Amino acid sequence: MDMPLIPPGINATPEDKANGERMRRRRELPSFRRTFFFVNMGLLLTAIGIVIFKAPNHFALGGTSGLSIILSTLLPQFDVGDFMWMLNVVLVVAGLILLDLRTMGWTVFASFALSFYVSLIEIIWPRVTPLTSNPLLELCFAVMLPAMGSALVFNVGASTGGTDILALILKRRTHLRVGQALLATDGAIVAVAVFLYGAETGLLCILGLLAKTLIVDNAIEGFNQSKVCTVLCPDPAAAIDFLVNQLYRTATLTQVQGAFSGKPMTQITVVLSRPEAVRFRAFLAEHEPQSFMTMVSSSEIIGRGFRSI
Repeated sequence: MDMPLIPPGINATPEDKANGERMRRRRELPSFRRTFFFVNMGLLLTAIGIVIFKAPNHFALGGTSGLSIILSTLLPQFDVGDFMWMLNVVLVVAGLILLDLRTMGWTVFASFALSFYVSLIEIIWPRVTPLTSNPLLELCFAVMLPAMGSALVFNVGASTGGTDILALILKRRTHLRVGQALLATDGAIVAVAVFLYGAETGLLCILGLLAKTLIVDNAIEGFNQSKVCTVLCPDPAAAIDFLVNQLYRTATLTQVQGAFSGKPMTQITVVLSRPEAVRFRAFLAEHEPQSFMTMVSSSEIIGRGFRSI
């Protein structure tokens, strides 16, 4: 006789189902407060990197911040934050005219909020000289802080604004892709930095621009990392009940057979966040110590209960 895939007694109550649906919506659609918090945290990190590390070292790594650093060098009576306000106003107006409000979204807020944070930090801690005498060490922080900030912002579906708007306009008006358009605009800014600040600073700018791309991609993958868990246990009822009624996760059940024992078993396949995977492993260790479990990391899960397609 075939073993039933769904053990008896795993019937969720209406309250459990309602809780599960509420958790699913929360996972798929981040709340406004959560988005607002992460956007501002990301912009604050970016602003710290610009004011404390980028501007004093003339690290024009592209974007409105890079162009503002160059313009501030040519017109020293203005701060970097002043030029960021000017550039972002022009780009936002152009974006609203040439694109549409839905495309802009959080970009309008992020553009002005980043300019505000840069101006605020310049007032609180006006730096005109680097913190250290090691340009490479300064470059690490000049790249790492804005990259982590950008990753936080991108991870909630927002944008830091600036040349992102220009890239979207170029994409719509030309045959360039967004990545190519960003590379073209940032590359032009770095080229000016090489001419203006000399070979050493220019080469550091090129190195920083390349490193920023890698750090942003890896950081986003780290934020979105989930665990694909496959479990074989003698009695799957308790494990399934824990997944459905405690973690509010569904799972795929497959009837399999052991190669050595020949016994039929139910295989549980489930995708969990890292904290959920830790809780599930601890549950199995306590209640099903004979279980066999494998966990594989996945950088992106798309579908019901995770990110919307």
